[in-house]
Amino acid sequence: MGSMAPSFSSPPQRATFKGLLFDMDGTIIDSTDAVVKHWHTIGKEIGIDPNVILETSHGRRSIDTLKALGQDHLANWEYIKHMEELLPQNYGDDAIEIPGARDLLDAIKSANIPWAIVTSGTSPLVGGWLDVLKLPIPENLVVAEDVENGKPDPSCYLMGLGKLGFTVKDAGDVLVLEDSPAGKFCSGKAAGCKVLGLVTSHTVEQVVKAKPDWIVKDLRSIRVTAAHSDGGVELEILDALKVD
Repeated sequence: MGSMAPSFSSPPQRATFKGLLFDMDGTIIDSTDAVVKHWHTIGKEIGIDPNVILETSHGRRSIDTLKALGQDHLANWEYIKHMEELLPQNYGDDAIEIPGARDLLDAIKSANIPWAIVTSGTSPLVGGWLDVLKLPIPENLVVAEDVENGKPDPSCYLMGLGKLGFTVKDAGDVLVLEDSPAGKFCSGKAAGCKVLGLVTSHTVEQVVKAKPDWIVKDLRSIRVTAAHSDGGVELEILDALKVD
Protein backbone atom coordinates (compact mmCIF):
# COMPACT_ATOMS: atom_id res chain seq x y z
CA MET A 1 0.00 0.00 0.00
CA GLY A 2 3.07 2.23 0.07
CA SER A 3 2.79 5.54 1.82
CA MET A 4 -0.79 6.18 0.73
CA ALA A 5 -3.35 6.49 3.50
CA PRO A 6 -5.77 3.55 3.56
CA SER A 7 -9.07 4.30 1.84
CA PHE A 8 -12.14 2.79 3.47
CA SER A 9 -14.39 3.95 0.66
CA SER A 10 -15.44 0.96 -1.40
CA PRO A 11 -19.03 1.16 -2.69
CA PRO A 12 -21.59 -0.78 -0.63
CA GLN A 13 -21.52 -4.50 -1.33
CA ARG A 14 -24.15 -7.10 -0.57
CA ALA A 15 -23.51 -10.76 0.09
CA THR A 16 -25.69 -13.62 1.30
CA PHE A 17 -24.59 -16.17 3.89
CA LYS A 18 -26.12 -19.21 5.56
CA GLY A 19 -24.61 -18.33 8.92
CA LEU A 20 -22.06 -16.22 10.78
CA LEU A 21 -19.13 -17.22 13.01
CA PHE A 22 -17.72 -14.49 15.25
CA ASP A 23 -14.39 -14.33 16.98
CA MET A 24 -14.71 -12.71 20.41
CA ASP A 25 -11.88 -10.42 21.52
CA GLY A 26 -11.10 -7.73 18.97
CA THR A 27 -14.24 -8.59 17.02
CA ILE A 28 -17.13 -8.27 19.49
CA ILE A 29 -15.32 -6.75 22.47
CA ASP A 30 -12.06 -4.94 23.12
CA SER A 31 -10.58 -6.20 26.37
CA THR A 32 -7.01 -5.14 25.60
CA ASP A 33 -6.55 -3.06 28.75
CA ALA A 34 -8.07 -5.78 30.90
CA VAL A 35 -5.91 -8.49 29.34
CA VAL A 36 -2.74 -6.45 29.85
CA LYS A 37 -3.56 -6.03 33.56
CA HIS A 38 -4.51 -9.70 33.81
CA TRP A 39 -1.24 -10.98 32.32
CA HIS A 40 0.77 -8.60 34.48
CA THR A 41 -0.87 -10.18 37.53
CA ILE A 42 -0.31 -13.71 36.24
CA GLY A 43 3.25 -12.93 35.16
CA LYS A 44 4.15 -11.76 38.65
CA GLU A 45 2.55 -14.88 40.17
CA ILE A 46 4.46 -17.32 37.95
CA GLY A 47 7.70 -15.35 37.70
CA ILE A 48 7.63 -14.46 34.00
CA ASP A 49 7.98 -10.98 32.51
CA PRO A 50 4.41 -9.96 31.57
CA ASN A 51 5.71 -8.22 28.45
CA VAL A 52 7.11 -11.52 27.20
CA ILE A 53 3.69 -13.12 27.72
CA LEU A 54 1.89 -10.29 25.93
CA GLU A 55 4.13 -10.58 22.89
CA THR A 56 2.55 -13.93 21.98
CA SER A 57 -0.75 -14.16 23.83
CA HIS A 58 -3.13 -12.19 21.57
CA GLY A 59 -5.61 -14.48 19.85
CA ARG A 60 -3.97 -17.52 21.37
CA ARG A 61 -5.41 -19.89 23.94
CA SER A 62 -3.98 -19.33 27.41
CA ILE A 63 -3.15 -23.01 27.65
CA ASP A 64 -1.00 -22.74 24.51
CA THR A 65 0.64 -19.55 25.77
CA LEU A 66 1.64 -21.20 29.03
CA LYS A 67 2.94 -24.29 27.23
CA ALA A 68 5.06 -22.09 24.96
CA LEU A 69 6.49 -20.41 28.06
CA GLY A 70 7.46 -23.74 29.58
CA GLN A 71 4.74 -23.64 32.25
CA ASP A 72 3.40 -27.12 31.57
CA HIS A 73 2.40 -27.60 35.21
CA LEU A 74 -0.11 -24.75 34.82
CA ALA A 75 -1.28 -25.72 31.35
CA ASN A 76 -4.40 -27.57 32.46
CA TRP A 77 -8.05 -26.61 32.03
CA GLU A 78 -8.80 -26.40 35.75
CA TYR A 79 -6.20 -23.67 36.24
CA ILE A 80 -6.90 -21.92 32.92
CA LYS A 81 -10.67 -21.72 33.44
CA HIS A 82 -10.25 -20.41 36.98
CA MET A 83 -7.68 -17.86 35.84
CA GLU A 84 -9.85 -16.63 32.97
CA GLU A 85 -13.00 -16.54 35.10
CA LEU A 86 -11.29 -13.90 37.25
CA LEU A 87 -10.43 -11.67 34.29
CA PRO A 88 -13.88 -10.08 33.73
CA GLN A 89 -14.57 -10.16 37.46
CA ASN A 90 -11.46 -8.15 38.28
CA TYR A 91 -11.15 -5.97 35.20
CA GLY A 92 -14.69 -5.71 33.85
CA ASP A 93 -14.57 -1.92 33.74
CA ASP A 94 -11.61 -2.06 31.37
CA ALA A 95 -13.46 -3.72 28.47
CA ILE A 96 -15.70 -2.12 25.87
CA GLU A 97 -17.69 -3.38 22.92
CA ILE A 98 -16.32 -3.03 19.40
CA PRO A 99 -18.25 -0.21 17.66
CA GLY A 100 -21.30 -1.64 15.93
CA ALA A 101 -21.16 -5.00 17.72
CA ARG A 102 -24.28 -4.57 19.83
CA ASP A 103 -26.46 -3.35 16.96
CA LEU A 104 -25.29 -6.13 14.64
CA LEU A 105 -25.77 -8.90 17.21
CA ASP A 106 -29.19 -7.55 18.18
CA ALA A 107 -30.25 -7.56 14.51
CA ILE A 108 -28.94 -11.09 13.98
CA LYS A 109 -30.64 -12.43 17.07
CA SER A 110 -33.96 -10.68 16.30
CA ALA A 111 -33.99 -12.19 12.82
CA ASN A 112 -33.11 -15.71 14.09
CA ILE A 113 -30.03 -15.87 11.90
CA PRO A 114 -27.70 -18.81 12.65
CA TRP A 115 -24.59 -17.51 14.45
CA ALA A 116 -22.00 -18.63 16.93
CA ILE A 117 -18.99 -17.32 18.79
CA VAL A 118 -15.77 -19.21 18.06
CA THR A 119 -13.05 -18.08 20.44
CA SER A 120 -9.68 -18.87 21.96
CA GLY A 121 -11.13 -18.02 25.38
CA THR A 122 -12.66 -20.50 27.81
CA SER A 123 -16.36 -20.72 28.63
CA PRO A 124 -16.02 -18.81 31.94
CA LEU A 125 -14.21 -15.99 30.15
CA VAL A 126 -16.75 -15.68 27.34
CA GLY A 127 -19.72 -15.92 29.68
CA GLY A 128 -18.15 -13.39 32.01
CA TRP A 129 -17.58 -10.80 29.29
CA LEU A 130 -21.05 -11.21 27.76
CA ASP A 131 -22.56 -10.79 31.21
CA VAL A 132 -20.46 -7.74 32.13
CA LEU A 133 -21.17 -5.98 28.84
CA LYS A 134 -24.78 -7.22 28.59
CA LEU A 135 -24.31 -8.41 25.01
CA PRO A 136 -26.50 -10.99 23.24
CA ILE A 137 -25.66 -14.57 24.14
CA PRO A 138 -25.45 -17.07 21.26
CA GLU A 139 -27.13 -20.44 21.35
CA ASN A 140 -23.95 -21.91 19.91
CA LEU A 141 -20.45 -21.46 21.25
CA VAL A 142 -17.04 -22.97 20.53
CA VAL A 143 -14.47 -22.26 23.25
CA ALA A 144 -10.84 -23.06 23.95
CA GLU A 145 -11.48 -26.28 25.84
CA ASP A 146 -13.67 -27.71 23.05
CA VAL A 147 -10.82 -28.39 20.63
CA GLU A 148 -7.50 -30.17 20.85
CA ASN A 149 -5.69 -27.56 18.79
CA GLY A 150 -6.36 -23.82 18.87
CA LYS A 151 -6.24 -21.32 16.02
CA PRO A 152 -4.76 -21.29 13.37
CA ASP A 153 -5.94 -24.90 13.28
CA PRO A 154 -9.35 -24.87 11.51
CA SER A 155 -10.99 -27.37 13.85
CA CYS A 156 -12.69 -24.65 15.91
CA TYR A 157 -14.43 -23.21 12.85
CA LEU A 158 -15.27 -26.64 11.53
CA MET A 159 -16.90 -27.33 14.89
CA GLY A 160 -18.71 -23.99 14.59
CA LEU A 161 -20.09 -25.05 11.22
CA GLY A 162 -21.36 -28.27 12.76
CA LYS A 163 -23.04 -26.48 15.66
CA LEU A 164 -24.96 -24.36 13.15
CA GLY A 165 -26.06 -27.52 11.36
CA PHE A 166 -23.74 -27.10 8.37
CA THR A 167 -21.10 -29.32 6.77
CA VAL A 168 -17.80 -28.53 5.10
CA LYS A 169 -19.71 -28.28 1.81
CA ASP A 170 -21.53 -25.25 3.25
CA ALA A 171 -18.38 -23.49 4.46
CA GLY A 172 -18.12 -21.16 1.48
CA ASP A 173 -21.53 -19.76 2.38
CA VAL A 174 -20.57 -19.01 5.99
CA LEU A 175 -18.86 -15.78 7.04
CA VAL A 176 -16.12 -15.66 9.68
CA LEU A 177 -15.64 -12.27 11.35
CA GLU A 178 -12.12 -11.90 12.79
CA ASP A 179 -9.59 -9.28 13.85
CA SER A 180 -6.26 -11.10 13.97
CA PRO A 181 -4.22 -11.84 10.85
CA ALA A 182 -1.78 -14.07 12.73
CA GLY A 183 -3.53 -17.39 12.53
CA LYS A 184 -7.15 -16.42 12.92
CA PHE A 185 -7.78 -15.44 9.30
CA CYS A 186 -5.88 -18.57 8.31
CA SER A 187 -8.11 -20.62 10.58
CA GLY A 188 -11.31 -19.37 8.94
CA LYS A 189 -9.93 -19.75 5.44
CA ALA A 190 -8.58 -23.22 6.18
CA ALA A 191 -12.09 -24.22 7.21
CA GLY A 192 -13.29 -23.04 3.79
CA CYS A 193 -15.25 -20.01 5.03
CA LYS A 194 -15.34 -16.46 3.74
CA VAL A 195 -13.48 -14.10 6.09
CA LEU A 196 -14.16 -10.50 7.00
CA GLY A 197 -11.22 -8.79 8.68
CA LEU A 198 -11.60 -5.97 11.19
CA VAL A 199 -8.86 -3.40 11.68
CA THR A 200 -9.33 -3.20 15.45
CA SER A 201 -6.21 -4.79 16.91
CA HIS A 202 -3.66 -4.80 14.09
CA THR A 203 -2.44 -2.40 11.43
CA VAL A 204 -4.11 -2.12 8.06
CA GLU A 205 -0.94 -3.46 6.45
CA GLN A 206 -0.98 -6.58 8.63
CA VAL A 207 -4.63 -7.26 7.85
CA VAL A 208 -4.17 -6.69 4.11
CA LYS A 209 -1.22 -9.10 4.06
CA ALA A 210 -3.43 -11.87 5.45
CA LYS A 211 -5.86 -11.43 2.53
CA PRO A 212 -9.34 -11.70 4.08
CA ASP A 213 -12.21 -11.39 1.63
CA TRP A 214 -13.27 -8.01 3.01
CA ILE A 215 -11.60 -5.49 5.32
CA VAL A 216 -13.50 -2.97 7.45
CA LYS A 217 -12.65 -0.73 10.38
CA ASP A 218 -15.24 -2.24 12.73
CA LEU A 219 -18.74 -3.69 12.84
CA ARG A 220 -20.45 -0.38 12.07
CA SER A 221 -19.74 -1.29 8.46
CA ILE A 222 -21.92 -4.42 8.58
CA ARG A 223 -25.71 -4.24 8.30
CA VAL A 224 -28.40 -6.90 8.06
CA THR A 225 -30.48 -6.05 5.00
CA ALA A 226 -32.60 -9.20 4.73
CA ALA A 227 -33.25 -12.40 6.63
CA HIS A 228 -34.30 -15.33 4.48
CA SER A 229 -36.94 -17.91 5.31
CA ASP A 230 -34.32 -20.67 5.22
CA GLY A 231 -32.36 -18.92 7.98
CA GLY A 232 -29.80 -17.22 5.78
CA VAL A 233 -28.93 -13.56 5.85
CA GLU A 234 -28.07 -10.82 3.39
CA LEU A 235 -25.46 -8.41 4.67
CA GLU A 236 -24.48 -5.01 3.36
CA ILE A 237 -20.79 -4.23 3.73
CA LEU A 238 -20.16 -0.50 3.88
CA ASP A 239 -16.91 1.46 3.62
CA ALA A 240 -14.69 -1.55 3.04
CA LEU A 241 -11.02 -1.01 2.32
CA LYS A 242 -10.05 -0.42 -1.28
CA VAL A 243 -7.15 -2.73 -2.02
CA ASP A 244 -5.31 -2.31 -5.33
